[in-house]
Amino acid sequence: MKKSIVWMASYPKSGNTWTRIFLANYMANASKPIPINNAHRIAIGDAIAKTYSMVAGRPIDTQDIDLTLQMRPRVLRGIVSNNADINLVKTHNARIVAHGIPLIPDDLTRSAMYIMRNPLDMVLSYARHYGISQADACHAVSHPDNVNMPTESMVVQFIGSWSDHVRSWTGKSAYPVLVLRYEDLLADPHTHFAKVVEHVGLPVEPERLDRAIRFASFKELSAQEKTQGFVEKSQESDRFFAKGTSDQWKTDLEPRLVKKMKRAHRKVMTQFGYLE
Repeated sequence: MKKSIVWMASYPKSGNTWTRIFLANYMANASKPIPINNAHRIAIGDAIAKTYSMVAGRPIDTQDIDLTLQMRPRVLRGIVSNNADINLVKTHNARIVAHGIPLIPDDLTRSAMYIMRNPLDMVLSYARHYGISQADACHAVSHPDNVNMPTESMVVQFIGSWSDHVRSWTGKSAYPVLVLRYEDLLADPHTHFAKVVEHVGLPVEPERLDRAIRFASFKELSAQEKTQGFVEKSQESDRFFAKGTSDQWKTDLEPRLVKKMKRAHRKVMTQFGYLE
């Protein structure tokens, strides 16, 4: 089998969906924005329960974590069985071994894109998305055993703490990993989204790049969500696309929680320019 998986990896609420919608618009090269509820078609998620049921040939119990982990290698082999050169796969899993199963196997992986976000901003979106308090969100993203628990539509995702997740994806690798910061995508989208285009082997065409960036703007995405809804929005939140800015933590995150987050993640935040 080809090593064809290009992972689009991130901690939850760090810009993965925005990047995928940009890439969907760039690949489509259309004269109007791709509907946000169609953008997922360019990158299959690695935790979709329907995929596991298809591989099993029957509905599976997503609460059976050992079962879904044992099935994961078959699910990933099924993705690459189309013999394509590239299969984009979205993941929030850390690049670890869970219960003896490598979640991100080298033998099926071509490369990866890793999108990170200042955890002080990420945790605000995390709290809103999961319908929990800021304090509970800060605790969750700082805990080494943090997981996205299975639901009827999704299998378990092993995400760990923000720092551990970043280390897992940005450390030594057997394949190329393009590391992107959410804040850089906001500040200079043409430079950094061009890296995404190059990473998947497409030519960078300036007018096409500009159009895809405009079609993936938060103004456009928010407007679409308001009229169409968005399939990836959690039931606990009012909307998926909120402010889409950086440094919200300066006004929105309680000072005591800012201190807690900096204390928990100081080393990795410093490494990637979020702390001096």
